[in-house]
Amino acid sequence: MLDKLARIADRFEEITALLSQPEVLSDSRRYQSLSKEQAKIASLVSVFHELRVKQKELEENIEISRDPEEDPEMREMAKEEVLKLKKEVSQLQNEAKILLIPKNPDDEKNTILEIRAGTGGDEAALFVADLYRMYLKFAEQNRWRVEVMSSSPTGIGGFKEIVISIEGKNVYSRLKFEAGTHRVQRVPQTETQGRVHTSAVTVAVLPEAEDVDIEININDLKIDTYRSQGAGGQHVNTTDSAIRITHNPTGIVVTCQEERSQLKNKNKAMKHLKAKLYEAQLEAVMSEEAEMRKSMVGSGDRSERIRTYNYPQGRVTDHRIGLTLYRLEELMNSGDLDEIVDSLTAHFQAELLDKQNAI
Repeated sequence: MLDKLARIADRFEEITALLSQPEVLSDSRRYQSLSKEQAKIASLVSVFHELRVKQKELEENIEISRDPEEDPEMREMAKEEVLKLKKEVSQLQNEAKILLIPKNPDDEKNTILEIRAGTGGDEAALFVADLYRMYLKFAEQNRWRVEVMSSSPTGIGGFKEIVISIEGKNVYSRLKFEAGTHRVQRVPQTETQGRVHTSAVTVAVLPEAEDVDIEININDLKIDTYRSQGAGGQHVNTTDSAIRITHNPTGIVVTCQEERSQLKNKNKAMKHLKAKLYEAQLEAVMSEEAEMRKSMVGSGDRSERIRTYNYPQGRVTDHRIGLTLYRLEELMNSGDLDEIVDSLTAHFQAELLDKQNAI
C-alpha cells in the first residue's frame, strides 16, 4: 500500500509543477482537468505524509524502548509512545485504505430525483408529497439548489409522481442510497375505523448526464407539444407550452409542463432524458450494477422495501443495515437524513473495503 501511496504522492508533485507552466495555464481545459485530478488525490497525499511521519516516530521510539544503554525512565516513556503511535499508524492505514477505494465517477454530479406512487392509491400519492418535502429540507441543509422538472398532482395534496433536479456539492454521493421502495405505515385521514394502511413509493436517483457522457441524435426524438393540465397559473390550458419527448430507440418518454415557456420546458425535458439515457447506458455496460439498481428500486409493491416509515410507532427503519430511529416526525419535518446517509455510506464502504482486501 505504501508503494501505491508513494506513486500517488509523486503524481501530486508532478501535477503541482505542471500547473505552474505557461502552456498549461493558457490551456483552460487541461488546467481544469489537472486541478480536478490534484484535488481528488490531495487527501490521500496528506494521509501518506502523516503516515510516514508517524511511522518514523514509531521506529525511533521502538529503538529507544529496546536500547539497554538508554535511561530506564526514557525507555518506559518510549514504550508508552510506541503503543500510542501504533494505534495512530493503524488508524491512518485504515483511512488510506478507504481513500484508495475506487470512487464512483458520478458521486460529485448533480442529480435528478424521481418520486412515484406505488401501491396504496391516494395514500401513496400523499406520501410522495411527504418525501418530496423531506428531500427539500435535506437539500436546504446542504445548500443545494432544487428545481421541479415535472409533476402530476392528485388534487388532494399528493402527487402521482414528481421529478426534481438537485444541484450542489456531492449531491449524488449523498442521495444515491435513497433509490428503492419506501414503505409507509399509517392511518389515512379518510380511514374512519383507525386501521393502519401500508402504502409504497419508489424513488429513483439518476446522476445528471454531462455533454461528454451522452450524445443524442435529434433524429431519434419525437417531440410533442400540448397544453398544460392541473394547477399552475393563468397560462394553463391557454398555450401549448408543455413538452413530451420520446426517445424512439429506447422508448423512454419524459415530459415537462412546469414553465410558462415552451423552450424552458424543452430544456428541462432534455436534461431529464439525458439523465435517463445515461443511467440506461451505465446499466448496459455494468450488468452487475444494473441488477443492484433494479433490486434497489423494485416495482413499488408493498412487500419490496429498503425503508419503512411507521407512524403509529414513530420509527424509521432502513432494512439494508438494520438501522431504526424513533424520531419519525422530526426526520420528516426537518429532512435531517445525515445519520441514515452516513450509516449507509459507512456500511457500503466497509463492504468495498472487504472486497479490496480479499483481492
